[in-house]
Amino acid sequence: MPASDKSIERLFDALTPAWRVLSGRQFAGRGLTVFSDDVFLVSYPRSGNTWTRFLLGNLIYTDSPVTFSNIESRIPEIYFNRDRFLRQLPRPRVLKSHESFQPHYPHVIYIVRDPRDVAISFYHHNVKAGNIPDDYPITQFVPRFIAAEFDPKFGSWRDNALSWIALRKDDPRFLMLRYEDLKSDPTLVLSQVVAFLDRCPFRSIDSSPAALRHAIELSSPERMRDLEKKEAGRWVLTKDTRQDKPFVRSATSGGWKSQLPPESVEAIESAWGELMQSLGYELASVCASSPQSSPRGSHS
Repeated sequence: MPASDKSIERLFDALTPAWRVLSGRQFAGRGLTVFSDDVFLVSYPRSGNTWTRFLLGNLIYTDSPVTFSNIESRIPEIYFNRDRFLRQLPRPRVLKSHESFQPHYPHVIYIVRDPRDVAISFYHHNVKAGNIPDDYPITQFVPRFIAAEFDPKFGSWRDNALSWIALRKDDPRFLMLRYEDLKSDPTLVLSQVVAFLDRCPFRSIDSSPAALRHAIELSSPERMRDLEKKEAGRWVLTKDTRQDKPFVRSATSGGWKSQLPPESVEAIESAWGELMQSLGYELASVCASSPQSSPRGSHS
């Protein structure tokens, strides 16, 4: 390629990001416009964020049920929507994020999930995305999961969770939810979420027992799986992935006990055992916790 052509190509590459920003074509991501009344629904990937989006969406927006076709206009993900679009949404907004600690997020609901279950879900997610083959050994996947090789921009499970817990655990603008608690008693946990939103302050939300039950029914894994079968080809998170692999899987807790090999369990617990225990997750193996210890997390 002639030198002049290379210079033009480099200039084009340099100007393209700026043009996307100026024209409003850039996906929001870390550069999104943040408003003081925003509420961010944050988690490490595969920790129940999509299910929680459905729960909150069906509780907040009572005009019609949440589907994969309308979720991005109700509780959108910051990585697949343009900032110009997000700025036009009614406020206050609830936005999905997977970021480690962001000091400019004004109100945060953080979802944490047992990393042993996260590892299994993340494994199948990467098979669906085509990042690893069907027969890729999970014993080889887990060390790469611990090292955050697949989504390094979010850090490891430990990096992500600890960044929020250590820096926001005593802040009234921060609420931490355990996925397992949400599974075992969604009515109680959703009531806590509504109380938190009221303190933000957020729009008035009907949190009566009937309203909570209705939101939970509309967000059941069975209904979400049925919706996925109809809408996966159009939803931004699934349309370019394998359609023979589900995005919404078992949606259970504790599946690692029967699905994760003992050596993989020990690897995760050796790396993150102390933080796991501080969050209420019992260890199954006799292992030395990482010296990179953590303060005991808030279960508020």
